[in-house]
This record gives sequence, C-alpha cells and structure tokens, in this order.
Amino acid sequence: MSDLYLEIVSPSKTVFKGEVDSITVPGTLGKFQILKNHAPIVSTLEIGELRIRNKSEIRFFAISGGTIEVLNNKVLILADSIEDVDEIDLERAKRSKERAEKRLQLKDKDLDVPRAQASLARALNRIRLKEIHSSKRI
Repeated sequence: MSDLYLEIVSPSKTVFKGEVDSITVPGTLGKFQILKNHAPIVSTLEIGELRIRNKSEIRFFAISGGTIEVLNNKVLILADSIEDVDEIDLERAKRSKERAEKRLQLKDKDLDVPRAQASLARALNRIRLKEIHSSKRI
C-alpha cells in the first residue's frame, strides 16, 4: 500500500481520489514526477499528459493546465480541464482541431488569437494521447 495520496479536481467534478505510487505531470518548466516523500511544492501545469502509476496499472489523462500542490505525501491537482485517455472521443477531438485551424487561417480582426491557439493545442494534445495510449495498458 502506497502512502502517497492523490486528489484530482476539475471545475465539473472530482476526477480521481486515492493512493498512488507516482504521478507525472506537465509542469510549466517541464515534465516532473512526484513520489512518496517528495519535497513540498506548488507549481503550475501546462497542456499535456498526466500519468498515474499504482502497482501494475498506469492511467493516462489529457490535462489542459492547472496547478499542483504537494505537501506531506498529499497531492492536490486542480485541473482547468482533464480527461481520461480512454474517454477521449477521437473524432470529436479531430473536429475541434479543424475548427481551431480554420479560425486561425481566417485571420478575422475580431478573432481572439490566443484562445484559438489554446483550443488547437488542447485538441492536438487529446489526439496525440488517444493515438499513443488507446490500447496501451500494463
């Protein structure tokens, strides 16, 4: 039994609660891993892959930013949005990518470029992770 407790919360729900062996997150300054007895830390998260390892199981999530706090073997992740890779609808993600690319190509003066770029980055992340991990389990 691990002594590292993880809770992942998004604006719409609690995504995960439980003990884990390790957590790997996409930090703003690069990917990093949390293990038992990690030093206290607060960091921001970027769009990327969040990985949870527990015994022989690994779960993968597409995360779109947020924050992580580690203190006394308790980890709290507040995710802007997060989705289990197994639950990603690949066709929906591809449509999202196409919409974002079209918005960016139009160069409309009223276009919120950073928002469109973030939408494209989220869609590309979801597509990449779904294609990599769709059948990967140990």
